[in-house]
Amino acid sequence: MQSFVLKAEERDHRKFMSTGEASSYVAGHPDAYITRHSSFNFGDYQTGRKGFGKVRVFGDEIFSKAGCGYNMHPHHDFIIMAFILEGELTHVNTLGKVDTLKAGDFYAFSAGSGGKHCELNIESQDLHVIYVWVIPGMLLLPPTYQRSHFNATTSCNKLTPLVGNDSSMPITQDLKISRLDTDAAATYEYKLASGNHGVYAFVIEGSMTCNGASLGKRDSTGIWETDKVTIQTGTERSDILIVETIM
Repeated sequence: MQSFVLKAEERDHRKFMSTGEASSYVAGHPDAYITRHSSFNFGDYQTGRKGFGKVRVFGDEIFSKAGCGYNMHPHHDFIIMAFILEGELTHVNTLGKVDTLKAGDFYAFSAGSGGKHCELNIESQDLHVIYVWVIPGMLLLPPTYQRSHFNATTSCNKLTPLVGNDSSMPITQDLKISRLDTDAAATYEYKLASGNHGVYAFVIEGSMTCNGASLGKRDSTGIWETDKVTIQTGTERSDILIVETIM
C-alpha cells in the first residue's frame, strides 16, 4: 500500500482580488475576492502535490462579497465538478444553462470539444465550494451538464455515491466521488474497484481516522495499491468527500 497525508495548512493558499492582475478573470465589486486552498499542482491555476490519478484539480474555494466569481471563460477536455458547501452559486454555461445551486447541490460540466462557463456568487453571504477537475476517458466529446443534490439527512451515516461509477450521475471516466456525513462513531470499509484504483479522502468537517492516519478538518489522504480503505468516525459530526480514481 502507498499513501500520503496532506494537512490543511500544507495546501497551497492564494487570494485573488477582483482588481489588478486578476480583474479580467475574477468578477465582482472592487472589494470582492476569492480564496483558494489547493491540494494538487496544476500549472498557474494552483500549486501543491502532483495530481492524483485522473484528478488534476481539487480546489477548496470561498467567493467573498456579492458579485464575486469567475467571468465567462473556456475549457475543453475536462470534466469540472462543483460541490456547494455553503451559500449560493449561479452557474452559466454555453450549453444554454443558467443554474442556481445551494448547499448540498453539485454539478458535473464536461467541456469536451469546447465550452465556456461563468461562476458567480450574487448574494451577500460567502459562497463555499469544492471544485474537482478530472481528465475524461474520451476526448472531444460534445459538452454536457448535469446536476443533482446530496441530502445530508437521508444519507446520514451512509457512504453515498454522487458522481461516476455506481451513481445516478455517470461521467466518461473510471472515477467515483462519494460523500460520507456522520453523527455517530462507526467504522466504514470502502472497497476499491481494483488494485489499479486509488482513493483521495478529504475531511470537509469533523475528523476521521483513515487506514490509521488521524485527520482533522480540511486534512486529506491519498491511498493506492490496496483493495480497501478503512474509515473510522467519532461521535461528533463529520463530513468526508471521497474520490476514487483509476491510477
